[in-house]
Amino acid sequence: MKAFPVARSEARLVPALIFIALVVAAVASLGTPLITSVATSFHVSLGSAQWTLTIALLSGAVATPVLGRLGAGPHRRATILATLAVVVAGSALTVLPLPFAWLLAGRAAQGVGLGLTALMMGVARDHLPEERSASVIALISVVSVIGAGVGYPLAALLAELGGVRAAYGLGLAVTAAALLTAWRCMPEAPEGRSAHVDVAGAVVLAAALLLVLCLAGERNLWSRHLPVAACLAVVAVVLLRVWTVIELRSTTPLIDVRAVRHPAVAGANLAMFVGGIGMYLLLTLVTRYAQTPHGAGYGFGLTTFVAGLVLVPFSVLGFVAGKLTPRVRTRIAGPLLLAGSAVVVGGGFVLFAAARSNLAELFVAMGVLGFGVGGFSAAMPGVILAVTPKSETSSAMSFNYVVRSVGYSLGSAIGGLVLAAGTGPGHLFPDDSAYTTAALAGIGAMAIATLTSLTLARRRPSATNT
Repeated sequence: MKAFPVARSEARLVPALIFIALVVAAVASLGTPLITSVATSFHVSLGSAQWTLTIALLSGAVATPVLGRLGAGPHRRATILATLAVVVAGSALTVLPLPFAWLLAGRAAQGVGLGLTALMMGVARDHLPEERSASVIALISVVSVIGAGVGYPLAALLAELGGVRAAYGLGLAVTAAALLTAWRCMPEAPEGRSAHVDVAGAVVLAAALLLVLCLAGERNLWSRHLPVAACLAVVAVVLLRVWTVIELRSTTPLIDVRAVRHPAVAGANLAMFVGGIGMYLLLTLVTRYAQTPHGAGYGFGLTTFVAGLVLVPFSVLGFVAGKLTPRVRTRIAGPLLLAGSAVVVGGGFVLFAAARSNLAELFVAMGVLGFGVGGFSAAMPGVILAVTPKSETSSAMSFNYVVRSVGYSLGSAIGGLVLAAGTGPGHLFPDDSAYTTAALAGIGAMAIATLTSLTLARRRPSATNT
């Protein structure tokens, strides 16, 4: 079907871009509230059930740079439709009464959709007026983050009412709607584009990311098999180095490494990596703390659904920050907005570390986190795209999202390691002080993100105001 002329369908295109970005983010995060339900329903361990979340992050991280390169070429519309078809097929696997292995396969297929966020940004930059595209790209970046806050309580409620299959049925419904939306609204890429996927680079990068994210997610590997974990970490570093060499020598690199080394892009990616560690760390700390039973001496013993409602302030204020940031950016440089947002996220850690004796304080901490994350996510694309050609939008942003995925995974792993270290022998739950220690680690991460952003602002003041 021929795409509608964008001049006549801008009012339809913008909601479509935002809706698709929100759907793929929310569906990928469905594994978080359903881990316990999956373990019970499929009679597997909690560690095995955790893979319903981990495998989606893995497939998303691997697919993102490949889709980013395909999205830079002439077949972007076909790439978007094919990817959403894969996500819908995966969603069907999660609903059908099949063994656990098929559920994991379905979750992996759903995770591929995470690579579409960068493509939505590429479409916006190509087919919308410059001023309009900047605000839409910022909003796409924000909804890709707050999608977790949207999907968490809905999935938890459906799981409580109808079981895990009903919760995954939500994913099937919204991904089918996203596919229909893309089919009706996505325009063709501008003429004159070309894109060739560097297969060797894609394979090596996939192997490196697989090792990095597995090392981040498998905390038991570090505690029980430290030499093996260390060797795998070395292998991952070597693979990343090999991938860099391949990309530098390739005439059609998967990601333009030379562009990534630009001070503005490198600094933004470093800030995203460290900031991502802190952001996801606080998100996991608060939700876990809220569900800890009173018998542990702290916590609120909330059900999965009620704990999911704690994320509502995160999503609402994140959206508000995403809407405000493009307006503020006309007066304040992008790196300064990144620094300010990192400070706000750090403030959320301070609140959680100092005051968490009642549920209202958790809501406030999550609201502060959401506002900071929303501002950070909205400002990030502007910093990178200010020095990126239009044709490389999808590729540049896809690399940023790979960095974010790795940061999120490490944030989750660090939180788990700190809490595990704070759990005494024979105890099921960590000491309350372990949460304070984890919060202090998060404050340190956001301090690094703030300093990185400030350094970037001093080095490249003109590029970020473009």
